[in-house]
Amino acid sequence: MKHSVLLLFSLVLLAGCSRTASQSPVVGNVSRDTILGVPCCVYLPNDYAARSRTERFPVLYLLHGMYGSEDDWTVQGNLLHWMDSLLTAQSVGEMVVVMPDNFLGSIPPDERQALMASPDITPDGESFSTSSGSAHWRKLTSEQERTYEMSGYWETHFPLFMAETEKRYSIAREPSGRAIAGLSMGGFHTMHISHYMPATFAYIGLFSPAVIPADSIEPYIDWQTQVIRMMDAHPLYWIAIGREDHLFDFVQNYRLWLEDNHLEYTYYQSAGGHTWPNWQDYLVRFLTLTDWK
Repeated sequence: MKHSVLLLFSLVLLAGCSRTASQSPVVGNVSRDTILGVPCCVYLPNDYAARSRTERFPVLYLLHGMYGSEDDWTVQGNLLHWMDSLLTAQSVGEMVVVMPDNFLGSIPPDERQALMASPDITPDGESFSTSSGSAHWRKLTSEQERTYEMSGYWETHFPLFMAETEKRYSIAREPSGRAIAGLSMGGFHTMHISHYMPATFAYIGLFSPAVIPADSIEPYIDWQTQVIRMMDAHPLYWIAIGREDHLFDFVQNYRLWLEDNHLEYTYYQSAGGHTWPNWQDYLVRFLTLTDWK
């Protein structure tokens, strides 16, 4: 995937998604937006303003993992660096990347407001935060976080989120110009959003995905049948994980199920575990498989 070319570039350290890198003529800008109450970072090509009047750009919806935020892919994932590298190497074409806060997207608006007003809802000593310094004030046990993340709300409301995003940005309205990918819990959301919205995304990327059992609620009910139906559209279904990842066995079981049902997918296995160096590598490999040149 022309990975050797990417090694020529040094990593750019970013303090938040409002930062931009101006050293290169090809790199885009990342800014903040709030879409249907969900905080987002949005990457736009440098010439987006001029070209958006007459054309639509391919779009990648890129989801973070558990305890993360909309900043994660720009801060820890070095998104600007990798987009700059891929564009310079002509490995991909220009695109828009939408990075929402999956956690807040998983909570109905009224509950979301109450939670934001009362951050220390579980002062039991088990607190989690991100290194991005964003608005992630929350202190939740892992069980509480998982309950919100796996409520099904984000998946069932993603069509509305995507429709609003398409109103705001000049992005593709057809499957061939859409991709969705996520790491860990974001991989869980990617898996379920993609089958809940079949024939919506031509490219689906599961990076160290949390392919774990979910409650019997929409959209997790009968997800196997929905995945089979989704595969009728023949998307690029790309799964990647490290050999030492704690989710490795879950992913292998999912692969066996896909193969037992004769469903086509692409698999990449790396060394290492549940780490940002792996997820950065997976993102680069995934994007180079698109036809967005």
